Amino acid sequence: MSLDRIRLASLHDKVMSAEQAATFIQDGMTVGMSGFTRAGEAKAVPLALVKQAHANPLKITLITGASLGNDLDKQLTEAGVLARRLPFQVDSTLRKAINKGEVMFIDQHLSETVEQMRNQQLKKPDVAVIEAVAITEDGGIIPTTSVGNSASFAIFAEKVIVEINTSLSPAFEGLHDIYIPSYRPTRQAIPLTQVDERIGTAAIQIDPSKIVGIVFNNEMHDSPSTVTAPDDETQGIANHLIAFFEKEVETGRLPKNLGPLQAGIGSIANAVLTGLKESNFEDLIMYSEVLQDCTFELIDAGKMKFASGSSITLSAKYGEKVFNNLEHYKDKLVLRPQEISNHPELVRRLGIIGINTALEFDIYGNVNSTHVCGTKMMNGIGGSGDFARNAHIAIFVTKSIAKGGDISSVVPFASHVDHTGHDVDVLVTEQGLADLRGLAPRERARAIIDNCAHPMYRDALNDYFDRACAKGGQTPHLLREALSWHSNFEEQGHMLAAQVEAKTA
Repeated sequence: MSLDRIRLASLHDKVMSAEQAATFIQDGMTVGMSGFTRAGEAKAVPLALVKQAHANPLKITLITGASLGNDLDKQLTEAGVLARRLPFQVDSTLRKAINKGEVMFIDQHLSETVEQMRNQQLKKPDVAVIEAVAITEDGGIIPTTSVGNSASFAIFAEKVIVEINTSLSPAFEGLHDIYIPSYRPTRQAIPLTQVDERIGTAAIQIDPSKIVGIVFNNEMHDSPSTVTAPDDETQGIANHLIAFFEKEVETGRLPKNLGPLQAGIGSIANAVLTGLKESNFEDLIMYSEVLQDCTFELIDAGKMKFASGSSITLSAKYGEKVFNNLEHYKDKLVLRPQEISNHPELVRRLGIIGINTALEFDIYGNVNSTHVCGTKMMNGIGGSGDFARNAHIAIFVTKSIAKGGDISSVVPFASHVDHTGHDVDVLVTEQGLADLRGLAPRERARAIIDNCAHPMYRDALNDYFDRACAKGGQTPHLLREALSWHSNFEEQGHMLAAQVEAKTA
């Protein structure tokens, strides 16, 4: 423990153990916790809360920026701590509890959580628990690998616990740009016009008297990203996108550096962006939520010159490289609150190209990002809606089949819709790319089936579409059959009844 990380001397007597700090969290409270996509979450205090709950059961509403690492959601679920959780998660144990109805999960656009708190539509946190690298001379909290909703949680909460992670370099100071928009009595314009601008402060500014506990953690790190390496399918998706971008530049619809890029979290989107290393595009810039391996691979390749995000989530290999050489990257990065990184007006103003991952999409371009077979929550909508609705070009990518071909990602009717066809411009699988801009529903269906569907499913999709068109309608459907593919999979293990019969013959 080094008090050098607490530069306001009057706070030195607030240092305590994680166990002591966890006692500030009581049954029925709403807790705002740092953490955005397994990055920058408080670690020691939540684990102490788990231990406390095993001895004295309690339940809380837990609000974060996005997902937590270090199996914290898992352990909090198993200890019975979570009554309500928002706005995003990725943990399999918590997911099961959500789908059983044991934990109430509120799936939100990531730009909306603190705005709803500010407008008293959501309860403000009683306690905020924020990971930091240091506390400044005036009591400002310097975040670590994410900002997320941490700044507003600390501002809104009655009590603040700061967990100082001494395993992280003090060089994180100066990486963040903390700006809180004004909403009352009228909204003021957010003065950000370029991706690399800084409009706020380097630390979260709060009244230091609200800090009730400071905990030191020098052992636990962020969980490494679980993204998988690019494969032939993701490289195929990247190749289709590169060809599309080249045509957009050639026709003058995009600048030579494409404009700001956003990529959703996960292996497919990460791999697709990594594929841009093999393109001729240079001076790329990123305005996104999460800076993943692809961001730093593009920077290292000399392809990307600046990246703005709300968190840094890296594989073990890239995490060691980046965090041990942060000064090398620092002038090319900024981390912002997620209500700024995901702000709809900024997304529209900056002209962002949004690239996000779909679970499935239907023949008219409606995208399901969240629910398996329409009912079972996977992770949540995250920020994909913030970007898709407002992007200059809204792109969704996915592999055309899953589960060895038992599932088609292109279906007659999406079993759940997170992004309506109105918000979707381009769909891409390894099979090809469908540019839906300016197409009516029947034209969209033909483009999607011809370009995106796997050959295994193309005839069945054409058959459905032809018979639906014969029935008529602006958006033709056969309602008795529309979700039959999902029913087939749930009941028989394959979306096509004919394939089930062939497998069992």
